[in-house]
Amino acid sequence: MTSLPPRARRKLGLVIDLDTCVGCHACAVACKEWNDGGAFGPLPDADPYGAEPNGVWFNRVHSYEVAGMGNGEWGIGRSQAQSTAPCSSTISDSPFPIPASPQTVHFPRSCLHCETPACVTVCPTGASYKRAEDGIVLVDEDKCIGCQLCAWACPYGAREFSARRGVMQKCTLCVDRIYNETLDEADRQPACVMACPTRARHFGDLGDADSDVSKLVAERDGYALMPELGYAPVNRYLPPRPRRDGTTAAKAPAAEPIDTVQMSPLLRWVDRVLSR
Repeated sequence: MTSLPPRARRKLGLVIDLDTCVGCHACAVACKEWNDGGAFGPLPDADPYGAEPNGVWFNRVHSYEVAGMGNGEWGIGRSQAQSTAPCSSTISDSPFPIPASPQTVHFPRSCLHCETPACVTVCPTGASYKRAEDGIVLVDEDKCIGCQLCAWACPYGAREFSARRGVMQKCTLCVDRIYNETLDEADRQPACVMACPTRARHFGDLGDADSDVSKLVAERDGYALMPELGYAPVNRYLPPRPRRDGTTAAKAPAAEPIDTVQMSPLLRWVDRVLSR
């Protein structure tokens, strides 16, 4: 079995804003494009244009119909999930902030780069490992025997098995991109973050309380997924903000009556025409 390194002071990870994610799948497509030809590719597909397409996706997006609580307040509840992306597994009964009225929430899912990842400790060959310098969890495909024990151990469904290659694959936080000094500094971010059209994805050091991502988590009450399991995921999710419905929306002020006597002849003529 594989041992874990000492807890890293630097914890690189993602912060995902469920309030602004629109479920466009740009993150999933950009991730697939970059990693398919990168150091951790290829990401093969099986029958991509057939009746039952399947393949390796490091990032998947699920859409949830979240039922309202009916009391006008928000709270943590549970809802069943239906995936709208090609997916080999889904997260059901996942904790979500539940709004007062029904709402669709788009939930991107990838490796959470846990501080104490079970996928690493169950690996019999040391193929799954956690980097001490930044906390990123990776797979050494030269050591992987495709036993899929890591997939069984991961409660988040973040492991992908490539049947064609016979190895496990997963999100790498684009480690071959974020440390690539041939790129402009502004481009040294995961491909999913760069591609998001609504800026719903943020990348940074969650081990630094003064980093932009840590401040964002503190400001918006960001939460870890299923913290009760004890794996201490690094990635954080920002809850959707409450939406106004017919009972809470502010009523528009009543229109003030128009004194047509004070109008010029031209405006009175326009008023008559528009009132027909």
